[in-house]
Amino acid sequence: MGRSHRTQVGIVGCGPAGLLLSQLLHVYGIESVILERKDRAYVEGRIRAGVLEQGTVDLLREAGVADRLDREGLIHNGFEIAGNRRRHRIALDELTDGKVVTVYGQTEVTKDLIAARLAAGGEIVFEADAVTPHDFDSAKPFLTYSHQGENYRLDCDIIAGCDGFHGICRQSLPKEAVRSFERAYPFAWLGILAQAAPAADELIYAHHDRGFALCSMRSETISRHYVQCSPDEDLSNWSDARIWDELRHRIGDTDGHHINEGPLLDKSITPMRSFVAEPMRHGALYLAGDAAHIVPPTGAKGLNLAMSDIHYLTRALVSFYKKNSTDLLDRYSDQALARVWKAERFSWWMTSLLHKFPNEGGYDRAFENRMQEAEIEYLMSSHAAQTVVAENYVGLPF
Repeated sequence: MGRSHRTQVGIVGCGPAGLLLSQLLHVYGIESVILERKDRAYVEGRIRAGVLEQGTVDLLREAGVADRLDREGLIHNGFEIAGNRRRHRIALDELTDGKVVTVYGQTEVTKDLIAARLAAGGEIVFEADAVTPHDFDSAKPFLTYSHQGENYRLDCDIIAGCDGFHGICRQSLPKEAVRSFERAYPFAWLGILAQAAPAADELIYAHHDRGFALCSMRSETISRHYVQCSPDEDLSNWSDARIWDELRHRIGDTDGHHINEGPLLDKSITPMRSFVAEPMRHGALYLAGDAAHIVPPTGAKGLNLAMSDIHYLTRALVSFYKKNSTDLLDRYSDQALARVWKAERFSWWMTSLLHKFPNEGGYDRAFENRMQEAEIEYLMSSHAAQTVVAENYVGLPF
């Protein structure tokens, strides 16, 4: 079996979910070990989401890792919807009694959490190969892995599967123990990270006959933009000039007054999928984040949904270790899934509203296209509709 060691909570995955769980457990005096397949540079270099709900910001402050976030994060009081040849601003703060979102890259959240865990003496095993959960339906679960040519066994009370959609934890469950719900969308996002000032002070979501577009940012000098493309798109077909041209057309910036060009730091294609696996608990194995659910990025919910899972799981583990109560652990899956499905609904709705769906199998989508235009017109003219959007965008309560 190799070398053995023990902790209270064994965490698989060093993304924001696993890192935040470990850091919050540390705050409450609970031990954990994180096992991560990739090296630190890879984990800290992944380009991901950047819109944080207030609940996520509050959790990062509770974990003691929000100093740089509070200094550098960009507070957004609203965002714009572009469609039907005009733009309309959704005033988040006015529609939700002062609630806002904060733009701060997931990459930066990850860096802050890793630095905090290591500074506190937390154990993160990078480049842990062949991580496998065992006996999670018993009272003595454990994880095995190899590291630098040696085999290890990590005994623990609880296993937290925070290892993403393709991770081993969900795959280790008996097929009959989990039910999956999935929707693959017939399009993807081509995303760029550019060394250029943002197109506007707030995000711009655009519905256009040529496809969806989003103008976002990571800082006052780094822009993050997306254009809808085919799921099997070849990046080599998209020159920098073509990307900038498409953004301008779809945002309605053909006069070139908004989109600021600059050197591209990253160019990638993101598939679009809605996915939920339930339940999220199997004996001593608890799934969190992308291991249990995926949302299309249109509603800015992926990272935030992972953080809400960690909120519920942390409270359950604190109650278990400090009060010897299993009540919140038993309720974890139901509590988390209640919020998951609401976020899935909002992300699905935003995606369905703003993207250009292809005519598939000879089906003409002319009627659905008109319905999108009518929905956008209604949204731009209805205070009630805008309130619903704002309430979901800033984040439903935990």
